[in-house]
Amino acid sequence: MNKTRLRTALALAAAAASTQAMANGVAVNEQSASGMGTGFAGRSSSAQDASTVFGNPAGMSKIERTQISGGFAVIDASTDISSVQSPATGTNDGDMVPFTAIPFGYYVKPLSDNWHFGLGVYVPFGVISDYENSFQGRYHGLESEVQVVTVQPTISYRINERVSVGFGPTINRIEGTLTRAVAASPLNDSYVDIEGDDVGYGFNVGVLADLTDSLALGLTYHSKVDYTLEGDTQVSDFPIPVNGTYDATLDVTTPESIDLSLTYAHNEYWTLYAGATWTRWSQFDQLVIENPSAPGRFGNIEEDLNWSDTVAYALGAAYQITPSVVLRTGVAFDRSPTNDADRTVRIPVSDRTVLSLGAGWEATDNLTLDVAYAYLHEDEGSVSYSGSDTSPAYTADYRNSAHGLSAQATYSY
Repeated sequence: MNKTRLRTALALAAAAASTQAMANGVAVNEQSASGMGTGFAGRSSSAQDASTVFGNPAGMSKIERTQISGGFAVIDASTDISSVQSPATGTNDGDMVPFTAIPFGYYVKPLSDNWHFGLGVYVPFGVISDYENSFQGRYHGLESEVQVVTVQPTISYRINERVSVGFGPTINRIEGTLTRAVAASPLNDSYVDIEGDDVGYGFNVGVLADLTDSLALGLTYHSKVDYTLEGDTQVSDFPIPVNGTYDATLDVTTPESIDLSLTYAHNEYWTLYAGATWTRWSQFDQLVIENPSAPGRFGNIEEDLNWSDTVAYALGAAYQITPSVVLRTGVAFDRSPTNDADRTVRIPVSDRTVLSLGAGWEATDNLTLDVAYAYLHEDEGSVSYSGSDTSPAYTADYRNSAHGLSAQATYSY
């Protein structure tokens, strides 16, 4: 049971989206519809609108007027669970990711020819999973609902006509609730609920360089964020006198990442994008839950998670069909930070491919509307838990897919 409880706590390192969000691990890519249309290729080199506050703070130097941009993405995910083996009885519907909305908003204001100020509110990581109560693997995870909201005030400086830099501290609020069942009695399940929250601080920094009149290079660093979540572990319906609420803490570090992108304006019609993102998922090398007042089995727990660093790649293109309408497309390849030996029912991610389509319409001189659609296909991956007296063994194969839709409005004045 200890092993399972610690793995459930991994979700507290994440934030509000779904296990089938368009980035891998517990990362979330849905910070703009304009970027989603190209598969987020060129995110740190294109500076299409105020969402560059997240993509590359230096890109604010390319925004000539005050700009407000905001929108949301919705994710509709599905999972096929097969080849299940477990002595426990139950179901494996696979419908464990609720229809999920992910909002975002940005503001950029030129202060002078060289200085710009920006503000962003967005979601950088995420987990939501909610299995049916009769899920056969319920002893290893039932519900994970965790939310992090990041606020990023930002400043950029244009060094010269070709090079700009940007910097923004991040204030990150994380909170979440996790549940699982425990086979403490032959007749009835018992339950463990974990709740916690914290505020952590980090920063984003970027540089944007116009290598030629047609080719731009962007580099963005998103820092790690350290959290010490404080909350409660609630134990209920146990046949022995351990029921109650206990203070709990969990130290977690969300990983840093580096995004390197190129944007190439081939001619007045075609623009091409390419990008690679390195994420240091090995920050999740070990987690420790401390329940200092809890009895016996609910005390301090440690476990290695064995996540690995990854590099994701994306290619995209945009075609300007009229002066006011642009079409976009992209493809992204994103490796999973985990594998069959360490994958969990809460975060059953595998290697994935994402295909996207998008469009932008300059409705007026002041208003631009963007929409995007993405389809995610994920390779099959296995989860495997050995059994204990309170957590029956469970193995299964997971195959995930998802549809994503995003809309965004940008107003300039």
